[in-house]
Amino acid sequence: MIHLAGPYVLAALLVGIGLFGVLARRNAVLVLVGVELMLSGGTVLLVSAGTAGQDHWTGGSILTLFVITIAAAEVCLALAVILAAFRLRGRIDVTEGSR
Repeated sequence: MIHLAGPYVLAALLVGIGLFGVLARRNAVLVLVGVELMLSGGTVLLVSAGTAGQDHWTGGSILTLFVITIAAAEVCLALAVILAAFRLRGRIDVTEGSR
């Protein structure tokens, strides 16, 4: 049986780095990378919590697949919006207002 402190620390580290990336960056692509890091931390937490239970076929692995699917759709949509904003304004700085 795996000790759960390691995956929980890894999940907290990923979420912390992702939160810093979202709050400290001005580039929209780097903000998106921060969001993906936070989703990866949640995925690690779901997998490790799912393995801690008695039944290994319950919610942890199924919810992880849903998070991965939602993350892939979110990346496609966000990159399309970022690309459209770049074509319109010529930059992707998130602190500037639209003109």
